This record gives sequence, structure tokens and C-alpha cells, in this order.
Amino acid sequence: MELRHLQHFVAVAEDRHFTRAAERLTVSQSGLSASVRALERELRAPLFVRTTRSVTLTEAGRALLVEAERILAQVRAAREAVAAVQGVLRGTLSLGTEQCIAGVDVARLLAAFRRRHPHVEIRLRQAGSGALAEEVAAGRLDLAFAVRTRADTEQLRSVPLTSEPMTVLCHPSHRLGGGRPVTPEDLGGEAFVDFHPDWGPRRTTDAAFAQAEVQRTVTLEVNDVHSLLELVHEGLGIAVVPRHYGHKREAASLVSLPVRGAPAYETVAMLPPHRATSPAARALMSLLTVGGQDGSPQG
Repeated sequence: MELRHLQHFVAVAEDRHFTRAAERLTVSQSGLSASVRALERELRAPLFVRTTRSVTLTEAGRALLVEAERILAQVRAAREAVAAVQGVLRGTLSLGTEQCIAGVDVARLLAAFRRRHPHVEIRLRQAGSGALAEEVAAGRLDLAFAVRTRADTEQLRSVPLTSEPMTVLCHPSHRLGGGRPVTPEDLGGEAFVDFHPDWGPRRTTDAAFAQAEVQRTVTLEVNDVHSLLELVHEGLGIAVVPRHYGHKREAASLVSLPVRGAPAYETVAMLPPHRATSPAARALMSLLTVGGQDGSPQG
């Protein structure tokens, strides 16, 4: 099995199209097709279902994709490790992060990394914690800053960053506007503004209400912090969020209430196993742990 066959297979799987994958790889479409057919012959299984309009993975193809991505990530890490030994860090740093993550100023951290390692290309992806965990475990990301979503596995380990309580934000005219601490039980029947279910704050809040056996209704679902704060400011609902959200300029006119009995909002750096962690990821983490940036929340 040749690495180029795996690279070609992964490109077609990502693009779901032979022509687009060939253009991205700068190879001929016939050569790409021949490479995939050679892999199918070696594995004695079809990897794609081909139609005139689209290409989809077979069950065998889906199984291979997980391992192929992991193999290619390990090969890239090996090449970059050799380059690092030779004195120059090169290659690519693929980083994932949730929006407004606590415990790390992502922009400042990446700026410090670029000053020290100008030959490394930085790629940044923003998504929910669950999706980021899958991307790191599959080898598509070198590391990610997110909320802890599951226990460590053979493919994924977590380095704690920070922990903070959850708070309720509401309009001053709301019945809870007095600012007294509340419990999930006190919030039954309220209309909530919240994030997509894969976001870390939403996962933490859902866990708190499930633990308290309190049903809640998310009437307004958003994908960015600023929209959430604007909707709460207009009195369209309340929000249960990490405490540092209440320190934002847009939240200055809102009331913040402590939530008793809710799980803490825990942020972590998610990485592959030590042996598969790329030199670029190690270099970034060294800046984080030695104080190369101030550790303040990302805006």
C-alpha cells in the first residue's frame, strides 16, 4: 500500500468528486482514478459508489478513511519531527478552537507562535467541541482548544486549561433581575437563548438540567456569542453561559446570576497521543504552558 494511494483516496473522500480532487492534487483525473482502483484491488473491496453526479463512500471506504487520515497525520508528524531535529520547525499547524474559549487568548498565542516559527503554515478551524474532538482523534487537526466532552482515549488526550462556574444572564427587567443565585429548578419554564448543541457551553448547560431532571426550552439558537448577548439584551430570553461571558462589553447592561448545582465549565487542550503529537503542536503548547501569552479568555 503506497502513501500516495492513501492521499488520493482521502482527497476523493473529502471532495466527493474525482475531478475536484484531481485539480486540488494537481494530478490527472485518469491517474487519480487508477490510484484509487489500485487501492481497491489491493484491499479487495470497493471504496466508493460512483455515479455520474457524485461519489460516496462504501462501508469499507468509511472504515479505511478513519485509518488513512490517522496514518497520513502520523507520517506528516514524522517528517516534521526530522525537520525539527535539523533545527528548523516547518510544515503545518492545524488548530481547532471553539469561539470565545476560556483559558487561552488564541489570537495572541498564534501571533507569538508565528514570531518564533515563521516557516510553519498556520491553519485555524472554528467548530463545536464534539466535532473538534473527532477531528483531533482522526488526525485532521494537530490540537484543539475546547470544552471537555469525553474521557481520554487511545486517540485523544486532554490537557486542562481552566475551570469556571456557569452563570445566568438576563435583562434587568426580567423576574430574576434581582441578581440572587438560582438553581436549574428555578429556571423551569423559562425561554432560553443558547448555542448549537455541539458547543461546549450548550453541552455543559444541557448536562446541568439533565442532572437536575428539569426540562428546558431553547427558543433561540445561535452560533456566535455576540448574537446571544444581543438577544438577551432585548429581553427575548435568558442564557446560561460561562462566567467570563458576563465580562464582555455587550453584557454590561445585563444581570449576571450565579447558578448553584451546575457542573463547571472546563476547557482543555485536546491532543493526539504523545507519540503522534506533531512538533508544531508541541511548540504551541510550550508557549501556552511557559506563559508565552497571558491566558486570558478569547474574545
